[in-house]
Amino acid sequence: MISLILIFPILACLIIFLIKNKNINNIIISLYAIIHFVCSVCLCLNFNPYDIKQNLFAVDELNKIFLIVLSVVFLAVAIYNSGYMKDEVSSHKKLRHFGYAVLLFILSMTGTILSSNLGISWVLIEATTLASAYLIYFNKTKHSIEAVWKYVFICSIGIALAFVGIILLTISTGDLNSLYFVDLYNNAKIFNMFWLKLSFVFILFGIGTKMGLVPVHFWLPDAHAQSPSPISALLSATLLNCAFFVILKVFKILIIAGCDSWARIMLYTMGFLSLFIASVFIYHINNYKRMLAYSSIENMGILAIGMALGGIGVVASIIHLIGHSLIKASFFMTSGNILKIYNTKKIKSITGLISTDKKTSWLWVLSFLGISAFPPSILFISEFLILKTMLKQHHYFMSAVFLFLLTIVLYGLLKVVFKMTVADNKEHTKAYLPITMYAPQIVLLLIAFVLGIYFPYFDTIKQALIGY
Repeated sequence: MISLILIFPILACLIIFLIKNKNINNIIISLYAIIHFVCSVCLCLNFNPYDIKQNLFAVDELNKIFLIVLSVVFLAVAIYNSGYMKDEVSSHKKLRHFGYAVLLFILSMTGTILSSNLGISWVLIEATTLASAYLIYFNKTKHSIEAVWKYVFICSIGIALAFVGIILLTISTGDLNSLYFVDLYNNAKIFNMFWLKLSFVFILFGIGTKMGLVPVHFWLPDAHAQSPSPISALLSATLLNCAFFVILKVFKILIIAGCDSWARIMLYTMGFLSLFIASVFIYHINNYKRMLAYSSIENMGILAIGMALGGIGVVASIIHLIGHSLIKASFFMTSGNILKIYNTKKIKSITGLISTDKKTSWLWVLSFLGISAFPPSILFISEFLILKTMLKQHHYFMSAVFLFLLTIVLYGLLKVVFKMTVADNKEHTKAYLPITMYAPQIVLLLIAFVLGIYFPYFDTIKQALIGY
């Protein structure tokens, strides 16, 4: 099944190339989403642990969580995309390129998650940059070309830094000559501490660029704002997760080696900087897609803080990642509905959404409530656990700053959502969108709120994070 997930998109690209039909792109993308979902569920339910050293790609207790999140979000985005691209008037060639890029983008993210080797993970993280660049540039406007150049330039520098970090890591390993995670974990205690610490600096800043952590986040607001809404959903809800996953795996090496205090300080710093920058920009935002992008930066900061806390804090980070992926994908897809209705991304130009399209307005409000961690959102559980862990570890000042920054972000989001949804619009006309542009958000939000009431996988996540 791993082979099917990784080989099908290559064959699908060949089919799109041979069958030059406008409708084949959406059909192939939807088919791959279904295959990806079915295979992921089967792998997660029936995987048999074995010696992953002998396999470049394998499923384990940790990566199956990331795999199923990717699969669920991709399926939802594929369904939404069929409605979003239905009236797209672009040329067949442009739509074919879109299809190639989506398939290869999902392939590279899936490979990153399933990889058992740090070197292969690095290669596939770089592949996500190349595959998604065209998707960001898809609208071919002045702003989109600026966004894609910034994305490629900054992320390429980040990947280069990560490569330097991997070289430094191999120096710390001595004569090991292996980048398989199982070998790195088994021998971490004998690594050279100086080179190991230095390698984490480069890897964190390098891969942290793809994750969108401050101060290496500059590509993210422009890329998310200029991409088509289905792609924005994938960038925020899946790509950032892949980068976090690689950092999490490397972080475990330092924990086993006993030099993780250095890494935790860096994670705290980048995490709180991410919250601070997000709170400042969300408070003074004038573009609702950029607002959602800064919200993603905020949530990546929360993941970094949870990772730095360790113990239940790391468990809370994974729970937060699940909730953020589901809700932010819904938020970005709903922003696509608003863009279709009003044909603008400016907040000041949008009023009376509830009068124009009641379904979109409710999805907009519910996505806001979910991402703001209002109960029963699953994010309430994760943020509560992170705050509780801070207090248990006597980080009282840190917890106060954490709450203060989250409150500013909450107020900034509330101000925008309220203005767009209920402010008077005397000239509104009813909007009609296909059901595929509503149903995926409904399902994702339903899952996020149900998991906030009943979360049966807590022990499973704890088991996957033993050692953190």
